[in-house]
Amino acid sequence: MTQPALPHPDTDAVYAALQGVTDPELHRDLVTLGRVRFVELTLDGTARIGIRLDVLTGPVRAQVKRDIEEAIATMPGIKRVEVEFSAGLATAQPVKAKSPGEQTRQNPQDAARQDNPLPQVKHIIAVGAGKGGVGKSTVSVNLAVALSRKGFAVGLMDGDIYGPSIPTMLGTDVYPPKAVGNMIIPYNVHGLKAMSVGSLVEDDQALIWRGPMAHGAFRQLATQTQWGELDYLIIDLPPGTGDVPLTMAQLLPLTGAVVVCTPQKVAQDDARRAIAMFKQLGIEVLGLVENMSYFIGDDGKEYDLFGKGGAQMLAHQQGLPVLGNIPINTALRLNCDAGDPTANFTGDPQLASELSALATAVIQQIAAASLELEQRTPSITVRD
Repeated sequence: MTQPALPHPDTDAVYAALQGVTDPELHRDLVTLGRVRFVELTLDGTARIGIRLDVLTGPVRAQVKRDIEEAIATMPGIKRVEVEFSAGLATAQPVKAKSPGEQTRQNPQDAARQDNPLPQVKHIIAVGAGKGGVGKSTVSVNLAVALSRKGFAVGLMDGDIYGPSIPTMLGTDVYPPKAVGNMIIPYNVHGLKAMSVGSLVEDDQALIWRGPMAHGAFRQLATQTQWGELDYLIIDLPPGTGDVPLTMAQLLPLTGAVVVCTPQKVAQDDARRAIAMFKQLGIEVLGLVENMSYFIGDDGKEYDLFGKGGAQMLAHQQGLPVLGNIPINTALRLNCDAGDPTANFTGDPQLASELSALATAVIQQIAAASLELEQRTPSITVRD
C-alpha cells in the first residue's frame, strides 16, 4: 500500500512564525529586526534557522533557541529544529511592522539598489562556489576577458579577500598599485579594468582577518576603485557562504550570480549551498558553470576524469541553465599561471569556443533576467 506523502514545510510559513519570536534585548520580533540570516528546510523534516544576535551570552541564546523551537516545531512537516547563532549586528535595519499578508522578509538587495555606490556600472555579476578548488577564479578571469573581446567595457574585482589569485592570473603581481587621493587606480590589462586585495598586500602576507576587517576590505575595493563606466563588473568571491557575500549583497546591486562546480557529487552538494545563499540574499542565479568538465587526451578521446553530467543534474534539480562546460586543458592552466588569459582565446580553438560560448550564455541570461524584472515592475500613473 502506498504511504501518504509527508507534508512539506513552507519557508514563508516559517518566516511568519518567527515574527512571533522577539529579541530579548530589543523586544521586537526577529524578522522585523533583520536577525534571521537564513531558513533552510530539508525533505527529511529538518528546519535550519540562522540567527544573528548582538549578544551571544548563554541565557540570551538559550531563550531565543527555546522560543524558536516552540514557534515552529509543531508546524506540518517539521520533525527537527536546528538553530545556528552568529554574532554581529542585524543584517538589515529595523523596519516598521507590516500588516498580516504583507511580505516580511528583508532583501539586502533592496537597500543596495536604493543607495547604489557604482551607478556607472550597468551589470554586476558575482562568481561564487560552495567550496574552494573548483576553478572559480579561472572562470571569473576568462569570463571577463571573453566579455571584453565581445566589445564590452569590463571590470574584474578580486573579492576573494582570503586567497586572492587574480594578480597572478592577470600578470599584475609585478606592478605596484597606484592611487589618486583616496581612489585606487585599477590595472588596465587584457582589455579589463582590474583590482585585487592581493595587489595591496605583500605576496607572503597572511590575510588573517575577522568579519569586520574583511567587510572593510571588500567595501574599499568596491567603492574606492576608480571603475568608471562599465558594461560588466565581474566579482570573484571567496568560496563558501561567509561574511563577504553578505557584505556584497548589502552594498552592491547585482544583476545576478554565476555558480561554479565540478562534475563530482561533493562539488554539487557545495554548489547547492551556494545557490541557496544567493537566493536568500535576493540575488538572481544566472546559472551553473561546470569546470574541469572533461579532458581530451593525446589520442583525441574525451575522458570524464571527475564523472559526467553533474552540473546538468544539479541545474535540472534547481531549474537553472548550464552556462558552460570548461575542459581540463593544459594551455588554460599554463596561460593563467603565466598571467596571459588572452592566450586562451588565440590558441586552442575548442577552448576558445567554450569560453566564448560561456560569455554568450551569460549575456543571454542577463537579458532574460532583465526582461523578467521589467515585466514584474508595476507601472504607476499619476493623475491630476
